[in-house]
Amino acid sequence: MAWDETISASFRARHETADADDAARMLDSLERTRVRLDVLFPRTVADVTVVFHRSPLLLDLAHPLVPVERLLTAPAARRYVVGSVTARTIHVLAPAALSQRASKVDGSREMLQRAPDVLYARLVVGANNRRLPPPATPSAVLHRLRWAWLVEGAARFFAGQVEHARPAIGRRLREGGRPAFPPSLRDAALLGGTLLDLLAREEGPEAAMRLACYLDPEGPEKALRDAFGGRDLVHTEGAWRSHLARLASGYV
Repeated sequence: MAWDETISASFRARHETADADDAARMLDSLERTRVRLDVLFPRTVADVTVVFHRSPLLLDLAHPLVPVERLLTAPAARRYVVGSVTARTIHVLAPAALSQRASKVDGSREMLQRAPDVLYARLVVGANNRRLPPPATPSAVLHRLRWAWLVEGAARFFAGQVEHARPAIGRRLREGGRPAFPPSLRDAALLGGTLLDLLAREEGPEAAMRLACYLDPEGPEKALRDAFGGRDLVHTEGAWRSHLARLASGYV
């Protein structure tokens, strides 16, 4: 198969010729996401290249950290770890491969179709957070591991994935035991966004943006206490666990 390029105002997609129409639709979605994030964040990222890989094997061979990240993720969310980012490049499964990866559960296809938007939102968070800039340095990697719930959660929340994650959240609550608060590295991809969603509901989307843009040197506990208006963490944890239960049951 021949490689081709599709170009939009802010993105350049590299893909196989047969995927041209799907790539154009994905770029339209990315442009809408950029416009939406541009209203909320101090700055977004333009001139981004999106490389679409036709199979999980090709993606994993090109980016060996993706299967490692998948193994570190709870089973309920592993199928949604489908790409990576560098300074101005997104590597992700091609749209057809994303569709094939979806399960029959409600929301699975929608979560996967938003994967390029999730990876772009991760770029935007990195561009606005001086302690998480791409490309990854050893210091930035350590920050990302400690703050994985925020890095992944912000990307997935601002990309609109949380609203489709309810069945996956329900599976995680049934299968994996009581999740940590804030979510552990294992749960960051699936449950991190629910904490940002709770914050946005209680304090507004701007509060979620501010949390994503600053890693408090005193740690996640201090960051969360300040984000939720100084409320004691035990009460925020209780509110979050109730929010998880509502999401899992479909009542929000």
